[in-house]
Amino acid sequence: MQADIQINARWVAPLSASHSRTVLHNQAVFVKDGKILAIQDQQATSHEADQVVELNDHILLPGYVNAHGHAAMSLFRGLADDLPLMTWLNEHIWPAEAKWTTGEFVLDGTRLAIAEMLKCGTTTYSDMYFYPHQGAQAAVESGIRNVSFTPILDFPTNFAQNADDYIEKAVAAHKHYHNQPRITLGLGPHAPYTVSDAPLKEVTTLADQLDIPVQIHLHETAFEVAQSLEEKGKRPTQRLADLGFLTERVSCVHMTQISDDDIQILKQTGASVVHCPESNLKLASGFCPTAKLLSNGINLGLGTDGAASNNDLNIQGEMKTAAMLAKAVAEDAAALPAWQALEMATIGSAKSLGIDDQVGSLDVGKWADMQAVNLSQLGQNPLYDPISQLVYTDSSRATEYVWVEGKALLEKGQLSEASGLDEEQLIANAVQWQKKISQN
Repeated sequence: MQADIQINARWVAPLSASHSRTVLHNQAVFVKDGKILAIQDQQATSHEADQVVELNDHILLPGYVNAHGHAAMSLFRGLADDLPLMTWLNEHIWPAEAKWTTGEFVLDGTRLAIAEMLKCGTTTYSDMYFYPHQGAQAAVESGIRNVSFTPILDFPTNFAQNADDYIEKAVAAHKHYHNQPRITLGLGPHAPYTVSDAPLKEVTTLADQLDIPVQIHLHETAFEVAQSLEEKGKRPTQRLADLGFLTERVSCVHMTQISDDDIQILKQTGASVVHCPESNLKLASGFCPTAKLLSNGINLGLGTDGAASNNDLNIQGEMKTAAMLAKAVAEDAAALPAWQALEMATIGSAKSLGIDDQVGSLDVGKWADMQAVNLSQLGQNPLYDPISQLVYTDSSRATEYVWVEGKALLEKGQLSEASGLDEEQLIANAVQWQKKISQN
């Protein structure tokens, strides 16, 4: 069969069920109609292609899946640093959002975020932010894959007035993008302390009816847990379990304050955890016990959170931080080895978003969402183990190619015409936003 593209790479890390922790050498990956057609030895291929890409110094692997973020908040990067979470939210971020968050803000901020993520090897990102129509529009225009969780809160914002209003707008966004293959619209109740029981129950019912994913910030700080015990008489995870909210559809973001009972609830319900180590560290929120979660069979994804609390969207850096932090928390240098960290950033994140049947590994029939990293540069040598090099060095600077559905959005380290993104224009626009926000 004639393929559209043949990519010859020195190393290929499929992360597939058949080659889960194996690096293949001198392989050819064939792409047809945006999907992976075959992976074969370069010397024994049975296909031909219209285009051949030679990557003699590169490792080809699935694109990273950033399982949690707030893309438009890239325009708030560095706006309020070195503050605890509730001070950061109540005194800085929420007032700034009340003043500046509009459809235009979301469109511009999301474009900036997408460009940054593409240059770091991300092919899918999760977004939880207001004005999902504009956020999804930016994703459609650029060619990246997006899972968008429309926020739901009990109180009013620029976007909606109450929980019913948020939910109505979330359903409308889902209907609008339902037939767009690269866009998934889900439901994003912000957190147990900002959403009451009735809307949480409605979210569960709607998610089942519409067959869509759900994401929630959960157990982010000790204060959140203490407040829930005082007001509800139970921990947030127990409250959500009692409401029937926690299911395999749900990804729980942060989870820094976890008891053995919480772990058992996650295990029983099948909910995933999305780890955001750098945001948690910066806000001093606590430590997610990733090694303990993994040993209990709980699926883990990896996210950057928003640029306002990280302050970058580099999932490769997040992968390194996650691996190193896990060792310190577990007091075990063998905790979360390089392969597991890479799985969190790819197939684990895809599973947490409910799209692991489409992306997250290089499998025949899955979408050709891939990245190629040059491992011949100064900071990558000497090279004994390509996976170790990916995780423990700053390999994001060596990301040279990114494909989504077989379309090259990054070529030789530069955003391609197919992405529709102009780096100089994005920077100039961000500077204009910075001037407006700084003056008010």
